[in-house]
Amino acid sequence: MSEEILINFSPLETRVAIMAQGVVQELHIERATSLGLVGNIYLGKVSRILPGMQSAFIGVGLERTAFLHVADIWQPREANGEHGHEGGGGQKPIEKMLAEGQSLMVQVVKDPLGSKGARLSTQISLAGRMLVYLPHEKHIGISQRIEDEAGRESLRSRLASLVPEDEEGGFIVRTMAENASDEELTNDIAYLRKLWRDIRDRAKISGAPSPLYLELNLAHRVLRDLVNPETARIVADSKNDFQRLQKFAAEYTPMVQPLLEHYAGQRPLFELYGVEDEIEKALSRRVDLKSGGYLIFDQNEAMTTIDVNTGGFVGVRNFDDTIFKTNLEAAQSIARQLRVRNLGGIIIVDFIDMETREHREAVLAEFNKALARDHTRLTVNGFTALGLVEMTRKRTRESLAHVLCEPCPTCAGRGEVKTARTVAYEILRELLREARQFDAREYRVLAGPAVIDLLLDEESQALAMLSDEIGKPVSLQAETSYAAEQYDIVLM
Repeated sequence: MSEEILINFSPLETRVAIMAQGVVQELHIERATSLGLVGNIYLGKVSRILPGMQSAFIGVGLERTAFLHVADIWQPREANGEHGHEGGGGQKPIEKMLAEGQSLMVQVVKDPLGSKGARLSTQISLAGRMLVYLPHEKHIGISQRIEDEAGRESLRSRLASLVPEDEEGGFIVRTMAENASDEELTNDIAYLRKLWRDIRDRAKISGAPSPLYLELNLAHRVLRDLVNPETARIVADSKNDFQRLQKFAAEYTPMVQPLLEHYAGQRPLFELYGVEDEIEKALSRRVDLKSGGYLIFDQNEAMTTIDVNTGGFVGVRNFDDTIFKTNLEAAQSIARQLRVRNLGGIIIVDFIDMETREHREAVLAEFNKALARDHTRLTVNGFTALGLVEMTRKRTRESLAHVLCEPCPTCAGRGEVKTARTVAYEILRELLREARQFDAREYRVLAGPAVIDLLLDEESQALAMLSDEIGKPVSLQAETSYAAEQYDIVLM
């Protein structure tokens, strides 16, 4: 399946859409005010060690202190081949490895999410076009996406012959290197080794906390990371940025240079390809299926739940057939929506209940097949006893909704607001409390128009009785700027 990559530039924002068969498969958005941190390398300072959690907080100069777990602290390989940072039997406790106030070179492996700080690792890795350089390692690994065993061994042998025995560090061969020439591999090795030398030199003269290396911006990462053998073209809508991409490609990713195109049309690029509409749909709870069924997405702090419904779809033969076809279509749509919305963490899918085991197995197979196109690491379990499919998808950056939206100021993210009557009764209770604590001449209630109207009409008798009970007059004032649940009681 051939892909197109569309890059939309504006002064403070870069947006990337990956298209396949004319449909958006992935969206990436980067803003100048909130650049992603994954890949950045810092000289940090240990601010606090938590032995009970076997973790430490590291100050790296960000708004929130970052988080380092003992499993992410690199240790040299032992003679028996066990590796400390993988939690082998020889793992030392964190309080014996770090000390408060200590300087430490760390790399961000997960962006800050919600109230959590960035997650760090001391196992540094530097990504190039063909290779990933591991300064602390010595072995050569091959990307799992290169499945041909003979090809894997050939790549390992070729790279070993290009890497001098006395040089430090190891490499992981990326998917893009499958058909790379020796010259391209050699150039990548030289570039990554020079980059590492520059980072080490900078660390020697810098004080903690300070940045040592900042990851490429989104547009340049597209050329390095997102282009694959199926990419047919890369279209950018800014002349200046297109030229910068050409220059970067000529120096670091020459294979990609022929794919670059500049879009100079009058109509906005994302509008032309329907990406703007897709972004709006991806922010909605409901996703309609072509058959007439629909999906409901609910994203919260703990997990994301996806509910499948038949809607107006009526099967051609019987109800079981209707359910089966809706679930098959839903499996395809859910897999794409996970990528477009960049949903991560625990995900629960509630397919419509199916009577036959064959139907359940067919839907699960279709779901796994659709998810195979996802570049993010995920795991899928089968149907539970309750008929739910549990899965996890690695979360390394904020979801699309969290990037583009914020919680509703009226409902604070609940999705519901109290009724005017509920708020009115709260006001009556609050008036009684205030009267017992303060001796005011008069009480004035400020609230939204709907609440004031209710107190003046249906609940006017209750308000009059309360006024008699406290022995003080109560006046009402409608404030059109007040949210549904907002009110104030002013003592006059």
